[in-house]
Amino acid sequence: MIKDVRQAYNQAFSPESYRAFLDKIDADFPGQLDFRVAETPVFVPKVLTDKLVTACNDIVAVITRQDFKALTDKAIPAEQRVPNEDAHTQFMAVDFAVCQDANGELTPQLIELQGFPSLYGFQAFIASQFRQLYPIPNNLSHLFTVDTNADYIERLRQMIVGDCKPEEVILLEVYPEKQKTRIDFLLTEKYLGVAPVCLTKIRKEGRALYYEKDGRQIRIRRIYNRLIFDDLQNFPDLRSDFHLTDDVDVEWVGHPNWFFRISKYTLPLLKSPYVPASYYLSDLSNYPTDLENYVLKPLFSFAGSGVKLNITSADLDAIPAYQRDGYLLQRKVKYEPVIQSPDGLVKCEIRMLFIWPKGDAKPTLITNLSRLSRGEMIGVNFNKNKDWVGGTVCFFEK
Repeated sequence: MIKDVRQAYNQAFSPESYRAFLDKIDADFPGQLDFRVAETPVFVPKVLTDKLVTACNDIVAVITRQDFKALTDKAIPAEQRVPNEDAHTQFMAVDFAVCQDANGELTPQLIELQGFPSLYGFQAFIASQFRQLYPIPNNLSHLFTVDTNADYIERLRQMIVGDCKPEEVILLEVYPEKQKTRIDFLLTEKYLGVAPVCLTKIRKEGRALYYEKDGRQIRIRRIYNRLIFDDLQNFPDLRSDFHLTDDVDVEWVGHPNWFFRISKYTLPLLKSPYVPASYYLSDLSNYPTDLENYVLKPLFSFAGSGVKLNITSADLDAIPAYQRDGYLLQRKVKYEPVIQSPDGLVKCEIRMLFIWPKGDAKPTLITNLSRLSRGEMIGVNFNKNKDWVGGTVCFFEK
C-alpha cells in the first residue's frame, strides 16, 4: 500500500528467498510452524494508520464504559462462567478489513474483536525475521507505544509474569504441543520463561493448583490463558483434575469471561464510521430490506465457523425463537485487494493488538497481526493451495 516500499520489496523477493525465510524459522523451531506464513508483510500508509487508530479509539470508548459489564453480562453462557472475574480484560484483538470508501480511499471496517490473547510472542519474532531478510525502511514499525522488541517483551513480562517467578506462571492450553499456534507458545517461553502446560497436567489441592516440573510440584500463581471452551468440546472424553469453572486461588492473566464479553456480542454496541451496522437477531422484528448485503454469524463460535454469507428471510425465519439470541446480523464488508503480489492483488485483514495491565484506565495498542487472502473469506479453508496468503505482520507509517 506504500508504493515505493512495495516495489522495493517485490523486487527483492524470490521463491528462493521465501524458502530461505521459512527454512530459517524451521531451523530455530524445528517442526513447530504449523500455519502458513505469507510471503510478505503489509506496509500501511500513514493515512490508513491514522484511521485504524481512530477506529480503535472509538471501540475503546465503549469497552471502557462503566456499564460495559452490565451490557455484556448475557454474553457469558451460565455453564461457562468462571469465578473471580477481574475489572477488565488484559488482552484485546480487533480485526479490520481493508476496504475502499465512496471516495476511493482506503478505509478500515471492523470484522470482529475479542478479549483474548493472540500471537503476541510470534508477531515480534516474525517482524524481526522479515527485517533480517528483506528491505524494510526504518521509519516503518510493527509496534505502537514502544520502540523495540526488547521494550515490547518487557511490557509483556510486566503484565504476564509480574512479581511472580516465571515458573509460577503457566500458559494454559489443552495439548499445547498439538496446537497449530504452538510456535507462539514456545516463543512466549523463550521470551518470558512461561511454559505451556496442558489442562490435564494440572493437579488441584483445595483451591491451590500445581504442575510438575523437573520432578518438583510447582504452585501455580498465575495463568496466562490460551484455552477457550470451544476447544474443550473437541475432547469430550478429556479427564482433568482442574476445570476452568472451578473457584481456585490463582490470578488470571486474560480471564476466560472476557473471551465472551469482548466478542461478536459487542458489535451491536459499537457506533463508528469504521464499524458496519450489526444487530442481535433476537432484537429484529423486521429484517433489513437489503438482506443480500448482510452476513449471519453465530455469536458463540470461533475462527469463522458457522458464518453464512448469503442469507434470505426464509433462512432467518427457520431459526427457532429460542436460538435467535445466539445470532448476529452484520452488514457485509467488501475487502479491497490492495497488496500487490507478482501475479495480482491480494486482500488484507489487520488485527490490532492491545494489552491492558491491571490498574490502567484503558487498553494500550502495542502491536499487530495481519492475514492475506485470495478467497471469499479470510481463513485457511478459503485459501488452500494459494500463494501470497496466510499470516503476517504490518509495518506502519506513523
